[in-house]
Amino acid sequence: MTGQLKRLAKRAAIGAGLEASWLIAAAGLMRQARGRGVIFTLHHVRPQLSQAFAPNAHLEITPQFLDAALRRLTRDGYRFVPLDQLPALLAEPEGGRPFAAFTLDDGYTNNMEHALPVFERHRVPFTVFVTKGFAEGSHSIWWETLAVLLRQAKEIRFDFGRGAERLALAGPQQQWAAFDRFAAFIHRFDEAHAVAAVDRLARENGIEPTDIVRDLVMGPAQLQWLARRPLATLGAHTISHRALARLPEAEARIEMEVSADYVEAVSGIRPAAIAYPYGTPEAATVREAAIAGRLGFSVAVTTQPGLPAAGEASYLPRMSLNGFYQKRRYVSALASGIPLKLMGR
Repeated sequence: MTGQLKRLAKRAAIGAGLEASWLIAAAGLMRQARGRGVIFTLHHVRPQLSQAFAPNAHLEITPQFLDAALRRLTRDGYRFVPLDQLPALLAEPEGGRPFAAFTLDDGYTNNMEHALPVFERHRVPFTVFVTKGFAEGSHSIWWETLAVLLRQAKEIRFDFGRGAERLALAGPQQQWAAFDRFAAFIHRFDEAHAVAAVDRLARENGIEPTDIVRDLVMGPAQLQWLARRPLATLGAHTISHRALARLPEAEARIEMEVSADYVEAVSGIRPAAIAYPYGTPEAATVREAAIAGRLGFSVAVTTQPGLPAAGEASYLPRMSLNGFYQKRRYVSALASGIPLKLMGR
């Protein structure tokens, strides 16, 4: 089975699980799965783009879907809370009204242009996690660079570690195969060197990676403006967006601490929260949670699916509002916690 077929099969299985979870929740069953609340992960919020090859489509939702999600959660009885209130909320006795907290990773400009009006319309607080290197334009976003490169080039040559290879890019199937190889390369080798190699390849093909970042991500002035909005909070997301668990401890600490320094310099407020880049078990471990605690972060979030529980404020799970599943009933299903139970978690 090709990588693309595996992705489609996985998407179908997840969709079926969300449908089943919604039906179970609608029937009033498995109420105990809901827990105390939910933290949602978002990235891009913008009008839908129709592209045959869209490797990052899972990272974007439309403003209309965000609006529908907030309406659905309001209907389901959720209260919307700032992320930094979670430690206190999780310490409260169980049985109260469930909460929902919203987070957006990487600091995309569309968070300000398209997500902010929706959050303000519903009076919903939210946290945007800022990567210093993205905001300053000093670091590229490799997955965005690859999306542009693999759409534009007819073919490329690249050394994945065994000598230069030619990759044809005649259509989505070949583009997806190439993207998968690059992603594996970046996560398997030294990430900084791997991303630098991708950047060189992009420049050889007439694409400047830092221009892509500046087009997509809020700069200091925009972040400063956003931080003054009553419902918005800025959080830390490291300097370079590298997997912290793969870095020496001292370097991981610097990534986290300097990111917090930067957010404080931009907003005037020391961030209480940090999001671990990638947020997977391989990218963020108990070591990073311990560092976050020592640096004074009261909240630290992963991208691992789950509902928050007391005592885990330095390693909180989140549920993704995924671009492939933009249906209101799926929001109820995710918040219910039932998909987790069906997965045996």
